[in-house]
Amino acid sequence: MAETRQWRLASRPVGEPTMENFELVTVDRPEPDDGEVLVKTLYQSVDPYMRGRMRDAESYAEPWDVGEPMQAGVVGEVVESAADAFDEGDVVTGNLLWAEHAVADADELRAVDPDLGPVSTALGVLGMPGVTAYWGLLDVGDPKPGDTVVVSAAAGAVGSVVGQLARLNGARVVGTAGSDEKVAWLTDDLGFDAAINYKETDDLADAMAEACPDGVDVYFDNVGGPITDAVWQLLNERSRVAVCGQIALYNETEVPTGPRKLAKLIETRAKVEGFLVGDYQDRWGEALKRLSRFIREDELQYRENVVEGFENAPDAFLGLFEGENIGKQLVKVAEREE
Repeated sequence: MAETRQWRLASRPVGEPTMENFELVTVDRPEPDDGEVLVKTLYQSVDPYMRGRMRDAESYAEPWDVGEPMQAGVVGEVVESAADAFDEGDVVTGNLLWAEHAVADADELRAVDPDLGPVSTALGVLGMPGVTAYWGLLDVGDPKPGDTVVVSAAAGAVGSVVGQLARLNGARVVGTAGSDEKVAWLTDDLGFDAAINYKETDDLADAMAEACPDGVDVYFDNVGGPITDAVWQLLNERSRVAVCGQIALYNETEVPTGPRKLAKLIETRAKVEGFLVGDYQDRWGEALKRLSRFIREDELQYRENVVEGFENAPDAFLGLFEGENIGKQLVKVAEREE
């Protein structure tokens, strides 16, 4: 029988994950039942939210079981179909296993149109990160022309799209990132009005105040921690904070006590709202249609950091916490059949 490989959660990490938390195993390649398809993984996504699924704790995403395969966003090719919806050779995307091959219910997959662009974009700018950026900014952040919009982790897959969409909506855009190379990409290529290298800044509060002389009207928060503290004191009256992620805290063994700064919300009557991209499942296509048009018209740029080889998937994931990626972090697992 044909075989395939999959990554399993070997143990639950304490603090920052290590390679010891992952196990690569070889198993029999599964076969689809009625209504299912067998998918060969072409690209696998790695995302910060996966850190929460490594914990044995309730969250918005169900935790993985130790000893079982992990899950990820995947773009793959149908190699065997027992469902009317897909044929062999179709390109699909869905939440599948960290595996070279996986079986999925056809109802849980979406078709990928290769004519829209590289199929890998279905995991990035034309996938979950792009839709997250689109609705998180436009629905929760609700930017107005002339607003100052601050985006943390602005060189990541979500933040880079948020900043460009804010600019397209007439806002002044300020981003934070962790290297001079990322800062240069934000300002020189993506059109951010200002960007701060938080790793090389002695006083974040002063740097943020200098970058936002008229205060902050919209804050798209991907990180939490000291960057959010620096933005908080600059919130304007009726400002909006869209809480998308808190990567600064994901590896903490004890979450810092708080919040301590809610008094600012009384003064400003600001709105702070957390959101999940799943809240917009029924409007996914609307976002993708506009994002793809922006790309075709050269109004929206994207980058992908592609790690080659399925065996390197954990390394790609761990690299997220070192800030290695610019744009979307992906693992290339296989080539598409011609």
